[in-house]
Amino acid sequence: MAKDNTGLHHQTEARRKKLTLVLGVSGLCILFYVLGAWQTSNVPASYSKIGCETQSNPSSESADLDFKSHNQFEFKETNLTIKNLEPCDLSLSEYTPCEDRQRGRRFDRNMMKYRERHCPSKDELLYCLIPPPPNYKIPFKWPQSRDYAWYDNIPHKELSVEKAVQNWIQVEGDRFRFPGGGTMFPRGADAYIDDIARLIPLTAGGIRTAIDTGCGVASFGAYLLKRDIMAVSFAPRDTHEAQVQFALERGVPAIIGIMGSKRLPYPARAFDLAHCSRCLIPWFKNEGLYLMEVDRVLRPGGYWILSGPPINWKQYWRGWERTEEDLKKEQDSIEDVAKSLCWKKVIEKGDLAIWRKPINHIECKKLKQNNKSPPLCTSDNNADFAWYKDLESCITPLPETNNPEESSDGALEDWPDRAFAVPPRIIRGTIQDINAEKFREDNEVWKERIAYYKKIVPEISHGRFRNIMDMNAYLGGFAASMLKYPSWVMNVVPVDAEKQTLGVIYERGLIGTYQDWCEGFSTYPRTYDMIHAGGLFSLYENKCDLTLILLEMDRILRPEGTVVMRDNVETLTKVERIAKGMKWNTQIVDHEKGPYNPEKILVAVKTYWTGQPSNNNNN
Repeated sequence: MAKDNTGLHHQTEARRKKLTLVLGVSGLCILFYVLGAWQTSNVPASYSKIGCETQSNPSSESADLDFKSHNQFEFKETNLTIKNLEPCDLSLSEYTPCEDRQRGRRFDRNMMKYRERHCPSKDELLYCLIPPPPNYKIPFKWPQSRDYAWYDNIPHKELSVEKAVQNWIQVEGDRFRFPGGGTMFPRGADAYIDDIARLIPLTAGGIRTAIDTGCGVASFGAYLLKRDIMAVSFAPRDTHEAQVQFALERGVPAIIGIMGSKRLPYPARAFDLAHCSRCLIPWFKNEGLYLMEVDRVLRPGGYWILSGPPINWKQYWRGWERTEEDLKKEQDSIEDVAKSLCWKKVIEKGDLAIWRKPINHIECKKLKQNNKSPPLCTSDNNADFAWYKDLESCITPLPETNNPEESSDGALEDWPDRAFAVPPRIIRGTIQDINAEKFREDNEVWKERIAYYKKIVPEISHGRFRNIMDMNAYLGGFAASMLKYPSWVMNVVPVDAEKQTLGVIYERGLIGTYQDWCEGFSTYPRTYDMIHAGGLFSLYENKCDLTLILLEMDRILRPEGTVVMRDNVETLTKVERIAKGMKWNTQIVDHEKGPYNPEKILVAVKTYWTGQPSNNNNN
């Protein structure tokens, strides 16, 4: 009788089905694991992809990271529609909100008040995009930009005619050329700076930050850069059309400003050197009030350099069309004010006169005990506060020291060590909750962040960005970590920031200014290649309209410029929706520490577009 194999067959079939099921489940697990790993990958979208996104579909979310699955808090989805902001009229191509000359005419001319900052009222605010001129070109790269700029970007020939003999600027076909000349340096800024270097230790590393008052097209600051000296050049928006705009187009730090009735927007003891070359500031008037302001912003042992009237008046008085008596009286008045500030005259040689501020106020205090004017300011005078603060007729006291040979501000390292040495303000404990350890930790944080930024914005390390602004600079860590690249950073400390750290930034050998970001910044349109803003929108979201801050960023930013913003996801989502209506291409990427950090990074690129000339034809 044959064996019954039915049972054996069923067992074999069951094993085959079980093995197939196990293999199928395992395969699906592997597939889902790979897909999940790909989805939560921390590699950000490339910069080139951001720059090439089409503007025709701004609502597309396909490239955005999945924040809902990455964040531990509840992600609130908004249903806001994207509002496309329209270009302003082409006549506003060079609009500067707080230095509008029409508005300025409403104000007093005394002490140049009409040329100070006067921002638009609520009814005057513009909700449109400032247009570049029709034939705008991307500026020359540094260092070529120091010597050349496109005519179409700043179509003003006035200075090339008015200052032709002085070699400020020349028109050569489709471009401007900057020969490096100036009113008091016809041989060029380079030779002029060499003359200064023969009189004071200009290039030994002790002089790093400078302020150039009434700067023209900033050739003095441009040629200081090759000597590792960073100058903030300022001039008003006046009859010398677009001088600060020319400076920034060249890739040289500059800001619209004036010596008027208010403090300059810098902390006390910020600059190693102050310079005036025929800057037309009446130093001898108002009982020396303007020199007292220079004294406030000069570091202990800092230098003040003056060239032009009245210096060397015996040689030039006829050409200046002034009397000998008048010029002598002006110089005597300046000498008296300098002496009253306890300055010592270092030298007067040829067209140059140089004074030096004392390294401490030990001797100065003894002189002022006899009620000699001006007095030392009282202790309740906040020497660093300088936002819409009236000038005061007193000497800003230096920090206390008992050693006549010791600098009252503490010893600063020479440049470049200064950039990462612990600043004296932190050593003295004047910045609440910030000590040397936290300062060093912040430096390490920024090394990591810049390394990450180079991955998401590779152009950082390729010299693409020359003029950079950090809108919320804190300790200046971003700027310090960018020193290796051919760029400079305007470090802005918001007046609304919890910690006022601009003094620390200057002690690092960096530059910056104060700013209320509910108002316009004192610069021309299209003057920065890159803007960085960390935590800025969280700081201001309950203070003013975020759209206005973004419109100001757009005004400042050059076409094809880049913005890097750090903030929480919900805030960045609001910002991104506004930005997409401003002809910006955007991408939100993860924090450098990974996808589970609630802070994210929004990278945006301003697209290239220009204003259109009017179609009105009178022919």
